[in-house]
Amino acid sequence: MITMNEIVREDVPSLHERSVDVTFPLSEEDKETMRLMMEYLANSQDDELAEKYDLRSGIGLAAPQIGVNKRMFAIRLQDGDDILEFGIYNPKIVSHSVEQTYLAGGEGCLSVDREVEGHVPRYMRITLSGIDHNGNPVKLRLKGLKAVVCQHEYDHLDGIMFYDRIDPKEPFKEYGSSL
Repeated sequence: MITMNEIVREDVPSLHERSVDVTFPLSEEDKETMRLMMEYLANSQDDELAEKYDLRSGIGLAAPQIGVNKRMFAIRLQDGDDILEFGIYNPKIVSHSVEQTYLAGGEGCLSVDREVEGHVPRYMRITLSGIDHNGNPVKLRLKGLKAVVCQHEYDHLDGIMFYDRIDPKEPFKEYGSSL
C-alpha cells in the first residue's frame, strides 16, 4: 500500500525528468505499480482510510510521483454520480481545443506540500490516447475537470510541475473560462 511516505516530493530531481515509455507486454512490476496507484487514489478518497493512514486526497497520480520514471498514470475522479477511473500507459495528447480554462482555486499536487497560488492554463478539451491494462489501445475524449486532471498528470511524465505553467509576471491571468 502506498502512503504519503512513498510520494516523491518536488525537490527530488527525478520528478523533473522526462519518463520513459512502458514496454509491452506489461511486466508484473508495471501491473503492480498501476494497481498500487489506483489503490492509493481509492484509499485517499475514503474518509476513514485517509484518516487512518494520514493520506492526502488525490484524484490523479503519475508513476514518477512514486519514484517510477515510466509513462503511466492513474485517475479516479467523481463527476456527479459517475466515477471516472482508469489507468493508462504511454499516454499521448493527440488533439486539444483552442479554448483554454483553469481551476479558479488553483491546482494542488500530492508531491507539493505547500500552497502555490496562481492560475494554470489548460486546454478545455483533449483527446488522450494510450494503452490500457490489457494492452489494448484506448482513446478518450475529455473536457472540463477531467481534461485538466489528465493534463496535470501528463505533465508529470514530462517532468513538468503545475507551477511551471503559472505566468510569473501575471499569476492570476485568466484563460478562457474558469472551472
